[in-house]
Amino acid sequence: MTAMVVLDAGLPRDEVLAVDMDDFDYLKGSHSRLRMGATLSRDEMLRLALMASENRAASALSRHYPGGASAFVAAMNAKAAALGMTSTHFEDPTGLTPRNVSTANDLARMVRAAAEYPLIREYSTTPAHYVEVQGTGQLLGFNNSNGLVKNTAWDIQLQKTGYIREAGRCVVMLATIGSRPMVIVLLDSLGKYSRMGDAQRIKHWLETGESLPTAALRPTAALRPAAALRPAGVKGVFNPVKPAKNPQSKLASNKTSRG
Repeated sequence: MTAMVVLDAGLPRDEVLAVDMDDFDYLKGSHSRLRMGATLSRDEMLRLALMASENRAASALSRHYPGGASAFVAAMNAKAAALGMTSTHFEDPTGLTPRNVSTANDLARMVRAAAEYPLIREYSTTPAHYVEVQGTGQLLGFNNSNGLVKNTAWDIQLQKTGYIREAGRCVVMLATIGSRPMVIVLLDSLGKYSRMGDAQRIKHWLETGESLPTAALRPTAALRPAAALRPAGVKGVFNPVKPAKNPQSKLASNKTSRG
């Protein structure tokens, strides 16, 4: 959502933005390689926010929005409403606060909308990237927070990972599986790698109709064809994970996040 609001504003992508104290994470104490005073173009900040979940980059993008961070968050909520994300509310642009809330269904809507932006598709799936901090000449290397983008067995058009303690480890993806474009939403995964393992199991199930052996995990998973890209004749929702007894309350308890 942060990226869509930035791109919708049509601001100069080559404008230089600087990291300052307002971009530091005092809530979760998350790590960032962008130090105080680091300067990058808006374009580079956007790429790092998408591919590496760079929180200070996302914060800097919001501060340099017309009207500042508060106007940026208001634009995020307006965009969510326009997309029909009725169970979603944003309170900050980084996803670090648990007051950001959404559901798997709403996140699937957001993925389909984000897929209409070529830069979001490109930047979110960049495997690795180097940036030169302006003024100092320091060269920093960043890797994609989703290792599956480097896996040649996957055809991923868009992805975003997220993590805060309250939400668990999450990932959303638009990928071609079995010659069909699919939106995958995995929320509240138990461990650091389980969301990727769950994605692998979903892919295997769709391609073969067979299940892979799995340990007892607790992610919430939602899988549905990308509506705007759905092939003719394909109907319904594919859901290889048995839903909770009360899926609405389960989904409502999950929070959006970055990481």
